[in-house]
Amino acid sequence: MSSLKAEPCPDPAPLPGVTLLPEGACFVVHARHATAVELCLFDAADPSREIARHAMRRGERDLWRVHLRGARPGLLYGYRAHGPWMPENALRYNPNKLLLDPYARALVGVPNGHLSQVGSEGPEVGNGALDSAPFTPKSVVVDGEFDWGDDRPPAIPWRDTVLYELHVKGFTRLHPRVPKALRGTYAGLGHPEVTGYLKELGVTSLQLLPVHQHLNDGFLIEKGLTNYWGYNTIGFFAPHNEYAAAPEAGGGVNEFKGMVKALHAAGLEVILDVVYNHTAEGDERGPTLLFRGLDDRLYYRHSFGEHGAGYLNITGCGNAVNSASPPALRLILDSLRYWVTEMHVDGFRFDLAVTVGRDDDHAFDANSQFLAAVAQDPVLGRVKLIAEPWDILRMDSYQVGGFAEPWRELNGRYRDAVRRFWSGEPGSTAEFAKRLCGSQDIYGWSQRPALTSVNFVTSHDGFTLLDLVSYAHKHNEANGENNRDGDDANHGTNCGVEGPTQDAEVLARRGRLCRSLMATLLTSVGVPFITAGDERGRSQRGNNNAYCQDNEISWIDWSACDEAMLGCTRRLLELRRTTPELRRTDYFTGQPGPDGGVPDVLWLRGDGRLLCHQEWHEAERSHFGALIGGVLLLLFNRGGEVREFLLPGDRACVWEIVFDSAHDSRGTAARHPARHHGTRTCKLSAHTLSCLRLSAGKVSGAGLVCG
Repeated sequence: MSSLKAEPCPDPAPLPGVTLLPEGACFVVHARHATAVELCLFDAADPSREIARHAMRRGERDLWRVHLRGARPGLLYGYRAHGPWMPENALRYNPNKLLLDPYARALVGVPNGHLSQVGSEGPEVGNGALDSAPFTPKSVVVDGEFDWGDDRPPAIPWRDTVLYELHVKGFTRLHPRVPKALRGTYAGLGHPEVTGYLKELGVTSLQLLPVHQHLNDGFLIEKGLTNYWGYNTIGFFAPHNEYAAAPEAGGGVNEFKGMVKALHAAGLEVILDVVYNHTAEGDERGPTLLFRGLDDRLYYRHSFGEHGAGYLNITGCGNAVNSASPPALRLILDSLRYWVTEMHVDGFRFDLAVTVGRDDDHAFDANSQFLAAVAQDPVLGRVKLIAEPWDILRMDSYQVGGFAEPWRELNGRYRDAVRRFWSGEPGSTAEFAKRLCGSQDIYGWSQRPALTSVNFVTSHDGFTLLDLVSYAHKHNEANGENNRDGDDANHGTNCGVEGPTQDAEVLARRGRLCRSLMATLLTSVGVPFITAGDERGRSQRGNNNAYCQDNEISWIDWSACDEAMLGCTRRLLELRRTTPELRRTDYFTGQPGPDGGVPDVLWLRGDGRLLCHQEWHEAERSHFGALIGGVLLLLFNRGGEVREFLLPGDRACVWEIVFDSAHDSRGTAARHPARHHGTRTCKLSAHTLSCLRLSAGKVSGAGLVCG
């Protein structure tokens, strides 16, 4: 048994979590409706073996506390909470269930779906009477000391930001130049081979799929699958232990810090995809691991009716965290500040951010408790904040354009409009142009800046870029749901032949479409978001919901690469970085500048005349041009035929092609840009985007009239 001595915590009492003191550690946990709470200790050599229990004392703000003299880093612990079993009132206390510390900095083990963890019975019935401690992960006391040296946040301005979404494990799991022991780990992501690739590519900010400790759903365990994406959180302060190469308990904390330090040294930001909208406990049929056993009524949102309390499932995952209640709000804010101040991350992307932004009445409010608290927080106010502006199952679930500054938003309308345009959908040109220009119709009305829009064509949850133009339908058979999961809407066109093919014409068309989609993304006003592997031609074999595929379907295959696509992406990122017109911070006005020159943007037909209002909505409008600042010309041709464009300006104007998606990285237009001097016309291949820069002469507004 443990020889550690329990005694009252010293004053002033520490806040929730574990606070290391010279003579031991103070343990603090919230449980308003509990009648008793016990701190349980476990054998480090055999975490299934409980070695001691210590009663805790209730203090102010519903916090239970105990000081353990002699406690040191590496100690394994958990809690048992006693209280009423009244599910109809959202009270589910059961001392047979070992509970994680919601503030734990690290965990040992992962839940395995054991019967003792699941079920809706009370403490004396069925599974509720089983002790879950031998099968439940344990919280770990962690020493937060780390030598950060001269680490500084890259602090990349939004106008220069290029987001790159990746999975910590999947990005390096097959990397041949990362040491085998480090592949798929935090240390692997910080390896020089990886940082060198990312810097050469030209992205600035890594958005990591969830790295908070998470678990596998029971139904996936039964199928031999895993929750690979990780949107199933049980530890809001703990790095997921399976991504750590370090073998010791809690070793992933310093390994994560080392990764951040290495990425910062390479000038790369670290942004976390965080899941504060729900937890892995699910509904009443799910496991009891933390919130449900500590204070179900306050940590989760409920609907109360004639049949009692039910979990308000606005996330599709069984429960929703009640970010409007004091304990949950405090935990979320404490967690965010911890990852910024202690782990040095540079920002967050909030999964189903609408759920977190709901008020006491469960309605979305741009000034809700959580959003108001973040807006005035001196720590969180200096990092990047990105909202996924929707959740599900309610009338107010879709909130693109509904968040206030300083939030940026994933622009789902941009994704849909760009896909529809390049797939050839009739009548899609007008909205495509709005999205290209920063979506002023969505954000401008509330005085939000042009850089509010996070533009994306693909992300982890959907087709890869190559699959988008290669498959007409999803192929999710490997997920074990008879291909019923995932959205089957595909606006990317399959080029006539679905899946892998050796047809040269089909492959060429796919290549042009991939390059045109990437070029659209990187020439649009807003913040570009690239999914890892799209620049290499990565395929998931048509699986558009690979959340449970922790295997070659999801991992980056470093032995295979579309060099043309990689070269194209690098070239486009360099073009964006060196071209101020592509990194503008305000919306286009369409009005002449102060010098009376051409407007900041002009829309052109193929014959050089201005595109008139009614022509935008022509069903078959397949090609047009955008003259930006009088010096940069974007030409779009989504159709299947070659189109000829009359270039603006007189014969003294020299237009230089700086990018053409018709050519790969080995094309003539890439190495020796073509010049149009005197001829005044430019031919644009089918399904392509071309970017030209005025290198001599000046374009006048004279003669530019509607066709």
